Amino acid sequence: MPRFLKSPVPRAQVTAARADVTDRVRAILDDIRERGDEAVRQYSEKFDNWSPESFRLSPEEIERIVAGVPRQALDDIRFVQKQVRNFAQAQRDSLLDVEIETLPGVRLGHRHVPVSAAGAYVPGGRYPLTASAHMTIVTAKVAGVPRVAACTPPIRGEIPAATVAAMHLAGADEIYLLGGVQAVAALAVGTESIPGVPMLAGPGNAYVAEAKRQLFGEVGIDLFAGPTEILVIADEQADPFVVAVDLLSQAEHGPDSPAVLVTTSEELGREVERHIERLLPGMPTKDFAGPAWRDHGEIVVAGTLDEAFEIADSYASEHVEVLTRNPRQALEKMHDYGALFLGEGTCVSYGDKVIGTNHVLPTRGAARYTGGLWVGKYLKTVTYQEVTDTASSALLGEVCGRAARVELFEGHARSGDVRAAKYGDRALPWNEEAGA
Repeated sequence: MPRFLKSPVPRAQVTAARADVTDRVRAILDDIRERGDEAVRQYSEKFDNWSPESFRLSPEEIERIVAGVPRQALDDIRFVQKQVRNFAQAQRDSLLDVEIETLPGVRLGHRHVPVSAAGAYVPGGRYPLTASAHMTIVTAKVAGVPRVAACTPPIRGEIPAATVAAMHLAGADEIYLLGGVQAVAALAVGTESIPGVPMLAGPGNAYVAEAKRQLFGEVGIDLFAGPTEILVIADEQADPFVVAVDLLSQAEHGPDSPAVLVTTSEELGREVERHIERLLPGMPTKDFAGPAWRDHGEIVVAGTLDEAFEIADSYASEHVEVLTRNPRQALEKMHDYGALFLGEGTCVSYGDKVIGTNHVLPTRGAARYTGGLWVGKYLKTVTYQEVTDTASSALLGEVCGRAARVELFEGHARSGDVRAAKYGDRALPWNEEAGA
């Protein structure tokens, strides 16, 4: 049985906080549906102190903003976007259209068709998450999405220049300086100045995530998202200092970000906790990382490595870092996770910022049924069928008539009957009874 060296706060406290977010988001969405641009502007001014003549940046404004970004920052953006693009292209190349002949003259197929437009939300707030531009926009463009409308909020009344540069270099067709619920609502429902899109993608705070959840069905979304999560699996050979640093690297995302250690070594678990307590006071982001570790940090001791893998699967964590003697075992042993990070040479931060896999990943247990954002999320797999052989159509018509009548669908049956009669010289008793 696993033993807890450190446990999180009771789940009930977290659930109560979510209920308030749900109600506030619903009210904002309803208002924007009713009042459009006027409501969007009101909320932008209220929450971000931002009300420009136009939320959309002109090509001249974008050019000026990008020109002011340091060369090294632009070079780094291009480097990372190349990594993301290369991996996304490999994913796209693995998705093949299909056409087979199942009977003489009966052809069935599917095609992977990109959505007509996508909205990419790039978070800002306290931290400008420039990397989210790579993940949402580059991936959409590799998928072939013809129109990508991207939103990011101003930061304390200022334009986040590096984020705008990343959005532009990623290939965004429209860039709006607009954040929060008002941004995703405008993209989803459309306003007088912001044409709507059929799909939303990108991470965000609790309000943005809740807005996407409530809008799902009206538009598509990449996935349901909550606070960033990290789970580290470590055996006795892991470096406790590295484990501590990596746990805190994700805890700094926000005060509600879970950071979990599952280890086969109680000694390592206690050493990791000592390192965290020593490191936290000196972290510039301790006001987020501290509460996250205090309220949502866990240290679990497993009896065996197999038990550690089972425990990790039960969390279905967004990020799972495997710091064990043979980390690739996790590829065979585990199945519920957003992304795996194998061995000390990699880390979750690489996935967040530079390595090329997508950092928009499932949280709150959603990894039990979905993976993260990838080119396939921007594609619709649509089918087609064609029957050119008259004998095959007659055969299918006969079977369709019988199968449909078992289900009491007479109209369906008659569609099959007509073809059986026309191509196979079968009778149409129901037509003769009608006097035709």
